Amino acid sequence: MAEVIAGLDKKPVVIGHSFGGLLAQMIAGRGLASATVAIDPAPSRGVLPLPFSALKAAFPVLGNPVNRGRTVTLTFEQFRFGFANAVPEDEAHHLYETFHTPAPGRPLFQAATANLYPRTVAKVDNKAPFRGPMLVISGEQDNIVPWALANAAYKRQVKSSWPTEIVEIPGRGHSLVIDSGWREVADPALEFLARH
Repeated sequence: MAEVIAGLDKKPVVIGHSFGGLLAQMIAGRGLASATVAIDPAPSRGVLPLPFSALKAAFPVLGNPVNRGRTVTLTFEQFRFGFANAVPEDEAHHLYETFHTPAPGRPLFQAATANLYPRTVAKVDNKAPFRGPMLVISGEQDNIVPWALANAAYKRQVKSSWPTEIVEIPGRGHSLVIDSGWREVADPALEFLARH
């Protein structure tokens, strides 16, 4: 990503969801973004809460150490709990059929063990003086990255001298950027970016 950004005429706004939210924070910490929106960001080193819902949502991957080196497919029930818990059943089925793909287990293991390994790749420079404004967005009903995790990421980021804000979107789960209510996420992000 740094290589792509280096080829641009000016620093971009970087927006990411889940692991993309973690990557967006990492890019911001390197001074490569003019502004950042981290939506339900995966935890980085220093984000300490371990909410039960996050552990339950991650268990299909973390429950088997062999998954660290392979891709994992979720059942509909696992997807429903982790991603699509805040949408009607028919929309959850549509999201599963449309967006669910097997995903590598390694990033989840890296985020889960970030506080155990000093050389983890899942770390963010929270105090970078050149970071730019940052908004953290959390879905109120998110089971994968519940408020405790998003707020912990925000509390680490707010130490920056740049404007840093957090918004919780009521009634929304982890699928908030791909489900029918995506505008409820886009509007506060655009409003934040317009102000900064």
